[in-house]
Amino acid sequence: QVQLVESGGGLVQAGDSLRLSCAASGRTFSTYAMAWFRQAPGKEREFVAAISRAGVRTTYADSVKGRFTISRDNAKNTVLLQMNSLKPEDTAVYYCAADSGGLEYATRTSQSQYDYWGQGTQVTVSS
Repeated sequence: QVQLVESGGGLVQAGDSLRLSCAASGRTFSTYAMAWFRQAPGKEREFVAAISRAGVRTTYADSVKGRFTISRDNAKNTVLLQMNSLKPEDTAVYYCAADSGGLEYATRTSQSQYDYWGQGTQVTVSS
């Protein structure tokens, strides 16, 4: 089992950058693929980015491709989301999630495939 705690959210202006961090408990962090999802007000939660267990493979939603970068440090049990060129439509609560299933290089995009979730961190981008 793993517990996830997000941090780094805040209020920024359009065009600014922000880095989210997710700290995981437990000694088996490297056995989980990790992902970020987000949920905007009045909308369903959606996939943002995922990274495989060893960090070899990454997958991004089209809406963030080229602007966001997901990375992980298995020695520190941490996954990061670097967000550049932020837009007002990026405003949402961002959630970190862990996937214990899938193959070694899997970067699954469906939230139903993720077993553990953090509480979320708010990101607000003003125009």
